[in-house]
Amino acid sequence: MRDALGIGLAVGVSGVAFGTAAVAAGLTVAQACALSLLAFTGASQFALVGVVAGGGNLVAGAVGALLLGGRNTLYGLRMADVLGWRGARRVIAAHGVIDETTAVALAQRSPADARTAFTATFASLYVFWNVTTLAGALATERIGDPAVFGLDAVGPAIFLALLWPRLREGGRERLVAALGAALALLAAPFLPPGVPVLVAAVAALAGAGSAGSGAGAADAADAPDAGDTTRP
Repeated sequence: MRDALGIGLAVGVSGVAFGTAAVAAGLTVAQACALSLLAFTGASQFALVGVVAGGGNLVAGAVGALLLGGRNTLYGLRMADVLGWRGARRVIAAHGVIDETTAVALAQRSPADARTAFTATFASLYVFWNVTTLAGALATERIGDPAVFGLDAVGPAIFLALLWPRLREGGRERLVAALGAALALLAAPFLPPGVPVLVAAVAALAGAGSAGSGAGAADAADAPDAGDTTRP
């Protein structure tokens, strides 16, 4: 419970940044709050707002948000077995399957503890995220022109903060980041705003391919040699 509430408070505060970025991008307070209430997946929400802020349309923003939110479907496949809920409880729980709730639930040692951890994390994070989204959106709306205070840069700044730890890692992470940036820059002059971000996602295929080849090489190295009679 302590971990769940701590995560809910720490991550929920980021809702202020989302509310600020959403209104700075041109969304109303009601639209920003609706996204937090109905989407409730931070990366996807920031992606949609980032596309709109860059001049893209809602369709491009929604596609990008859906692509990022697709990982929650994979979490759901695992969480369905862990939680074991059916009916209405399963429908409600599906809305709360995100990075944080999945991580906290899977860290527990028993199904009962996993259900408690999931419920507490979902409840605390959902409440804090939506309250802070409202606070950030209202505060930004009252300012008038958010660009005067540099609030239009909040969305990109949040993404840089999320990406920076990955850029400091070696191997696939840097390869995907560099390739994604190159694709976005090359596509920007020719495609409508928001679409280059979606094109950059193709870089993830390169990372997946290198991971697969690395795993294949490792398996080959571990495989016994047909001519080696010293191994069973």
